Amino acid sequence: MSGHRDGHGFVQRDDGEADIYLPPNEMRAVLHKDRVKARIVRHDRKNRPEGRVTEIIERSPNPIIGRLLQESGVWLVAPEDKRYGQDVLIPKGATGTAKVGQIVVVQLTEPPALFGQPVGRVNEVLGEIDDPGMEIEIAVRKYGVPHEFTDNALALARALPDAVRPADKLHRVDLTDIPLVTIDGEDARDFDDAVYCEPVKVGRGKGWRLLVAIADVSHYVETGSAIDIDAYDRATSVYFPRRVIPMLPEKLSNGLCSLNPNVERLCMVCDMLVNAKGEVQAYQFYPAVMFSQARLTYTEVAAILGNTRGPEAQQRKAVVPHLLHLHEVYQALLKERGLRGAVDFETTETQIVCDEVGRIEKIIPRTRNVAHRLIEESMLAANVCSADFIAQSKHTALFRVHEGPTPEKIELLRNYLKAVGIGMTVSDDPAPGEFQQIAMATKDRPDAQQVHSMLLRSMQQAIYTPMNGGHFGLAYEAYTHFTSPIRRYPDLLVHRVIKAILKKTKYQLPVLPTPGEAEAKLSKRLASRVREPSEKPKKASVDQLAWQAAGLHCSANERRADEASRDVEAWLKCKYMREHLGEEFGGVVTAATSFGVFVTLDAMYVEGLVHITELGGEYFRFDEARQELRGERSGMRYALGTRVRVQVSRVDLDGRKIDFRLLHEGDDKAALVSRAMKDKAGGFADEPASQERGAGSRRSGRGGAAQGRQAVPDAASQPHPRKRKTAAKKPAASPGLKQGKKPRR
Repeated sequence: MSGHRDGHGFVQRDDGEADIYLPPNEMRAVLHKDRVKARIVRHDRKNRPEGRVTEIIERSPNPIIGRLLQESGVWLVAPEDKRYGQDVLIPKGATGTAKVGQIVVVQLTEPPALFGQPVGRVNEVLGEIDDPGMEIEIAVRKYGVPHEFTDNALALARALPDAVRPADKLHRVDLTDIPLVTIDGEDARDFDDAVYCEPVKVGRGKGWRLLVAIADVSHYVETGSAIDIDAYDRATSVYFPRRVIPMLPEKLSNGLCSLNPNVERLCMVCDMLVNAKGEVQAYQFYPAVMFSQARLTYTEVAAILGNTRGPEAQQRKAVVPHLLHLHEVYQALLKERGLRGAVDFETTETQIVCDEVGRIEKIIPRTRNVAHRLIEESMLAANVCSADFIAQSKHTALFRVHEGPTPEKIELLRNYLKAVGIGMTVSDDPAPGEFQQIAMATKDRPDAQQVHSMLLRSMQQAIYTPMNGGHFGLAYEAYTHFTSPIRRYPDLLVHRVIKAILKKTKYQLPVLPTPGEAEAKLSKRLASRVREPSEKPKKASVDQLAWQAAGLHCSANERRADEASRDVEAWLKCKYMREHLGEEFGGVVTAATSFGVFVTLDAMYVEGLVHITELGGEYFRFDEARQELRGERSGMRYALGTRVRVQVSRVDLDGRKIDFRLLHEGDDKAALVSRAMKDKAGGFADEPASQERGAGSRRSGRGGAAQGRQAVPDAASQPHPRKRKTAAKKPAASPGLKQGKKPRR
């Protein structure tokens, strides 16, 4: 079951077919994330199925997080996740120490019924809604992110040494005399990778020896140990503003495994020879012990490369020559990237800067300088070598696979390119270079950001799988993740496989837990992927099935981490914008949908919805090809890249929604401000979602090839277009006025 904040729901079918719509009356006895059997009772005019629940197979074991309320002497919890469409009744003796208004975690004791609400008891009190870090406490429980290590894992971590012991150095290459350095962000605390470069002859020509040293986590985290079980359960570290939930205990992630400066550390090294064309002519892997000479930041390295006589360079004289060699090999690798046709879109990512109590101070664009790109190309080279090494050895492991766009997305992209007057298109079976050519040809257009977003949106998400299907976005025949074993479990598995190959043995995955809900959902969708059409499906061995399960688990939990991070960012942005109700800002349209346009503010990089009822007193038609709304009478167009001026009219913290009001010439600004303030005074800014009238919601999503983050429309919030929407005669009382007969994904 997938509930919707407006009361209806969808059955997500195990066979991957179209979701079955359930009207609100069918949702009375079920909750979001329940497993059910449903029967299709009819199809709408577009042949989309509508159904009825016939059996509840399994109730979701997940707790519900919400705010404790008391109404007419009755205790209840209003779920924070509005996809749970019903409040939970709490008996008098089951509230524990919780007080009215506090955020609590509830475990259901009685499920909902056709004529009765669900009943539960308070298991945990998180605190007040405005407590610092509350948004993170909610998110980790809402998305089921493991945030506490088991006692066994912590005990095992405490038993580990504080430094590298002599016995740990046996059978390792001594690289302590090589001036390896780490280059990371200013706020980084765990250092996975160190780099070093020197010029050498490759054949008869110029070249470089590039060393990428990666923390040897596998030396300390043994397969099947308590730490390993916890790490597999998490699958990845989760990054929030001001807080990280690490995959490994802090003693490992920030201490023993982290490549901190001026201490010996164990590492796995990818030692490469790169020629002048940027091609890796030879490589080898080996375990080593290293001694980081410096902990450098991206900003510092960019300044050194920009001015080798500046103050930053004077402070780091010993490593400046090696940084210059790194820059040389980076330029060669970049040249090869261009010839390969790898996709490289220019998208804007943002960084939330918080104060000491966790409130947003400002939101700034995250700029990528030459140091970011230098490290990125070095890591890509090491990852490709690791994939090639595993493929050549015919050992099973997890590849990072990114497939090309689907035929449906290709057609949508073609229509868009044609509609906006770009005289280029993509073929039926496009190569990455075709996307890159379009990106380069449009980089100077005023709407370049929107064009690149559409190119990125047309691609699929990358996954972890033992079936190598190449990486479309990076234009690699084989690619895997080797460079971040402190924060990604697939990288740890790759390290173990490489070590097994070096020892001429085979790495055996342990018996893995039964796949969870997220993995099951992914498995159906991905079952037919990463296989040539002409290839006959072979019966998978037990080992192959175990690797497939591990890939699904890691892919699903990667998405879980992204969703939790986006949820926290949306919460913080909503709190931030509550302080700006009634204020006016300039912005640009970053998405158009059938129910309105999304606008991103210039100064704050915050996105909100201008509902279709706010666009004017006429009927607006959504043009999917052009990605725009057009007025039928006036011809007024709101397309991607259109500049507008808006007023912050409404903020719904529970729903993570921000609504804007479009400002037209001649608007009475004083009246508009008064109206926004009246909404705020009346509690509209914090209105529970159960009272909402809005069909539109915030957008959030993930990018494709470069794994960048970009916003895409939240399909679940779109009105069900069964009935042609009528023209808006005048702006509605709420910018979230629901139109159409019934909402639909």
